[in-house]
Amino acid sequence: MLQQIVVNTPVWVWALLAFLVYRGVLASIDRETSLKKAFIIPVIMLLLSIQGIVSGFGDSLAAGPVWLAFLAGGTMLTWLMVDPGTLRAHPERGMIAVRGSWTPMVLMLGIFLVKYVVAVMLVMHPDLRQQAGFVAGVCALYGVFNGIFIGKLLRIVAAYRAGAAALPA
Repeated sequence: MLQQIVVNTPVWVWALLAFLVYRGVLASIDRETSLKKAFIIPVIMLLLSIQGIVSGFGDSLAAGPVWLAFLAGGTMLTWLMVDPGTLRAHPERGMIAVRGSWTPMVLMLGIFLVKYVVAVMLVMHPDLRQQAGFVAGVCALYGVFNGIFIGKLLRIVAAYRAGAAALPA
């Protein structure tokens, strides 16, 4: 059965996985990045989660509110936990220095894995779409993962703005 699942997975899914692993490895290294590039992965992960929720549970009234609640919680918790000292802004060059971490890899693969497993489960057991506990659990996971990305992104933007405000006029 596992072999059939893997064989019947579209090629673009494996390409996406390869891209996420590549970006995860890059994120593990101290680096400088532009503010625009800092938005890429959080936006992609946000879109993947929303697409997963809509395609899996589009008619569920609980999906959106549960996702938003956990997104807000994950964002606030991450905002509080990310040390602003790990971010150095260089607005004069349009860059921000970020310490490397394996956390983005774990989060990206977490979202990918949830999306993949849920898609397989819904094909095998379509009745899960109607089970509130399943819907809420999946949406909570998506929300927490997205919230962590958004919280870190907000810290990056805040550091960049603080650096820009400190520049001489």
